[in-house]
Amino acid sequence: MESPFSNIVRRYQSTFHPVVKTEPGEKMLSLNLTEQNRQLSNEVLADTGRFSGWINQQLESAGCRYAIGGYGEKRKVYQTPLFAAERPGEEPRTVHLGVDIWGPAGTPVYAFMGGMVHSFAYNAQDGDYGATIVLLHQLDGLAFYTLYGHLSLKDIQTLSAGQYIIFGQPIGHFGPPSENGNWPPHLHFQVILDMELKEGDYPGVCRWSEKEKYFSNCPDPNLILQLLPT
Repeated sequence: MESPFSNIVRRYQSTFHPVVKTEPGEKMLSLNLTEQNRQLSNEVLADTGRFSGWINQQLESAGCRYAIGGYGEKRKVYQTPLFAAERPGEEPRTVHLGVDIWGPAGTPVYAFMGGMVHSFAYNAQDGDYGATIVLLHQLDGLAFYTLYGHLSLKDIQTLSAGQYIIFGQPIGHFGPPSENGNWPPHLHFQVILDMELKEGDYPGVCRWSEKEKYFSNCPDPNLILQLLPT
């Protein structure tokens, strides 16, 4: 049985503006960042430049401008202290709660519907979101949030909490590694039902043992993006 959120969003899917614009019929590369991808060696993941080069190589080989994927994915890329176990023997955070769209730095990001700036922040720690925006939306009386991570610093310099955002408004750009938490350029797009009093930040990765709790609060973003097969 689908959740109330899913039911409401499906009714409005045809009205949403693309979060990242693509050409009609343009193919996106489905990118696998799990341990099953043997191409992702520790050597590749240990350096942002090498990781970026690997992603660009995948895109070039597939003839694609963008790569996409990640919701619910148990990944091997989280090797910074930000995701490590808090104590020896404890479980690290490895399960991705958003959808990533990988592509050139500077790629515009758009509001899929109107809303309001809930909060924003520069989460500068290595491996974190970098420049981040959280928007508040409402559909049929249901309030929810969308988080946009790994943006450019310039995108948050003129924002204010409570600022209204209109349908299709450019709200950000894929940030360079120096501004996006030291990742290859991409957008992390996440849906959140309850921000739990957090501002400008919400976990984008959780422990495997906590995944059901987080999945219930962070539904599949493809309901909005509509870029992956259903």
